Amino acid sequence: MTKGRPLILSAILFAAACLPLVAVRVAAQQTDRAKQIGGKFMCMCGCNQVLTQCNHVGCTTSTAMLKELDHTVNRGDSEDTVTQMFVQEFGTTVYAEPPHSGFSQVAWAMPSVYLLVGTVLVIFVISRWRKRPIHQVATAGPSGGISADLIERARARAAQDTED
Repeated sequence: MTKGRPLILSAILFAAACLPLVAVRVAAQQTDRAKQIGGKFMCMCGCNQVLTQCNHVGCTTSTAMLKELDHTVNRGDSEDTVTQMFVQEFGTTVYAEPPHSGFSQVAWAMPSVYLLVGTVLVIFVISRWRKRPIHQVATAGPSGGISADLIERARARAAQDTED
């Protein structure tokens, strides 16, 4: 039995020595998780930057938001809980991109719809222009509504103005 005690004592000491390494790794994973979640929100100081990338010197808003985010992640709250907490505090403007649900799907779909409608409209206008008969194009001359007398006076005036 005395031979087994040093072995057990060594195993306990080894486990105790590894415990801080495990704690550091868990903390790093939580920090990475906090950064990943924080990248989905905007800093509410008015800089229009993502929360984790706000680079204002002395920005108290991003510091407070990040501290609150770290606290909730360390508590073990889910991403949905953190999101709901920020939405309740700041409103839906806290989102860095609109969520993919409900009415926000319209915000995702409208650029594609606008592109499609614009393309169809341009094709329609160009096809109408190409189908117009040539004789509808207005021409200068006696049939254009300007009398020959006015044309001659304009030519004489232009000749007189251009003489040196």
